[in-house]
Amino acid sequence: MRRKEREVTDLQKIEQVLAECAACRIALWDENAPYIVPLSFGYEIGENDLILYFHCANAGKKIDLIKKDPRAGFETDVFRQLVTAEKACGYTAKYASVTGWGNIEIVTDSREKAKGLAAVMRHYTGRSDFDFSPAECSAVCVLKLTARAFSCKENV
Repeated sequence: MRRKEREVTDLQKIEQVLAECAACRIALWDENAPYIVPLSFGYEIGENDLILYFHCANAGKKIDLIKKDPRAGFETDVFRQLVTAEKACGYTAKYASVTGWGNIEIVTDSREKAKGLAAVMRHYTGRSDFDFSPAECSAVCVLKLTARAFSCKENV
């Protein structure tokens, strides 16, 4: 990271940034160009790992691309405030972002799907008391991205 003074390495702080983010964009490879799509997400963060879960439809372009190549990049951010200045080049923003890459997979196990859906719901509601029936789990697709590398940057 070029701006080392903006790098965030504390996992609790990274989790706080993730909690603020409304969507996560995944980048997949579509033959000659990247394909980027924003998704609702949930996450689990540990000492050295980050797992992102996504909820989506069972069919579509991103599903086709994941089946061809499981490598994926991701980016999520929160814009906090515009900082003005007298001159245009003096403007900046207060923000935080988490970026990285890893392997993404389509979750087929109903227990893992329920775990992923619970992570998504926890992210958006703060609640951990949701249950998902097998029928509910089979009606949706859950994607799991296991980050191989990730970093967090913040301008406070």
